[in-house]
Amino acid sequence: MDKFTTVLNIARKQTNLGFGLVALLTAGGEQIFSSVVFKCPCNQLNLLYGMVFLLVPALALLLLGYILSKKTWKLFTGLCQRRAELCRWKRLVAAGTVLFQISTTALVAPSSWVAVALLNGNYYECAMTGINVSAYSEHVCAGRSSVVQCQEELYTFPCGSSKVPQAERHDVLLTLRAESQILGWLLIASIMLSNLLLSCVARCMSPISYLQLKFWRAYAQEESNMMDSYTAKQAKELAERNLKSFFNQTLPENILTPSNRDWQKISSLYKFSTKDHYYSTLHRYVETFQEMDNEMMRMASVKSSESADNHPAVLTFVDDGRMVL
Repeated sequence: MDKFTTVLNIARKQTNLGFGLVALLTAGGEQIFSSVVFKCPCNQLNLLYGMVFLLVPALALLLLGYILSKKTWKLFTGLCQRRAELCRWKRLVAAGTVLFQISTTALVAPSSWVAVALLNGNYYECAMTGINVSAYSEHVCAGRSSVVQCQEELYTFPCGSSKVPQAERHDVLLTLRAESQILGWLLIASIMLSNLLLSCVARCMSPISYLQLKFWRAYAQEESNMMDSYTAKQAKELAERNLKSFFNQTLPENILTPSNRDWQKISSLYKFSTKDHYYSTLHRYVETFQEMDNEMMRMASVKSSESADNHPAVLTFVDDGRMVL
C-alpha cells in the first residue's frame, strides 16, 4: 500500500514533470496487458475481442481523467442551479472552452494507450483477422497460393492452427502488424502536431510573459499542495474539538471556519484579468478581504464579482487544471 501511495504522489506532480510520466505509465500498463492478459480467441470473436482491448481501456482512461480532474468538478459543481446563466451564449462558450482544456489533459492517457497498442500490433492483428469483409480478406490474402483457404481460415492465423502454410501465415500477420504500426506512428505524429499548434496559439495569445507564466505555475503548485495539508490540519482540529466536547460533555471551543459563500468564492474557476495581479481565486479572496466596523466584510471589486468561467488556454494549469490522482 505504501508503494502504491508513493506512485500516486509522483503522479500528482505531473504538472512539473509534464505529461511524459502519464504516457510512460500507460505504455507500461499496455505492455503488461498485451503480454499477460490478452489471448486472441482465434474464432468469430476476434474482431470484437481485439477492438475491446484496443478501445475500451482507452475509454476507461479518458473517463478516469475527467473524474480525477479538480477542474471538472469546479466546472460542474452547482451548474444545474445556474441554468439561467448557462443559457447565455458567452457563458456557454466559456464553459465549452474550459471543458476543451480539461479534455486535452484527460486525453493524454487514452491516446498513449491506443498509440502503444497500435505499435505493438497484437490487438489490431487479432481484430483484423476476424473482420467479416470479403474485400479486406481478399486484399490481405492476395498473392497467396491458396487464396480461398486463406480467407476462410484467416481468423486462426494469430494462433498458428491453420492449414495454410506457415510462411504465408507469417506474411499475412506481418502485413497486419505493419498496418497497425503505420496507424500508430500516424496517431503519434498527429498528436504531437496538434499539441505543437495549440501550444503556439496559446503562447501567441498569452497576455503575460513566459517568466511570469513560469512563476504562476510554481505558485499554483505550491498553493495546491499547501491547501491539501492545511485543510487536513484544520479538519483534524475541528474533529478533535467536537469529540472532546461530546465525550467530556463540555461546551465546544470557538473555532472559526469559512462560510459556504467563502468556500464557493475560492472554489470557482479563476478568470484571468490583466488589471489585477491575482494568481488564483484564493489569492483574490485574501487580497479583497478587509475588516470594517469591527465586522468581517468581503470587499469585492468589479472583476472579482464576475463569475470565473473563462481564461486563456495558456493558463490551464491555474486552479489545478492538471489531472489529480
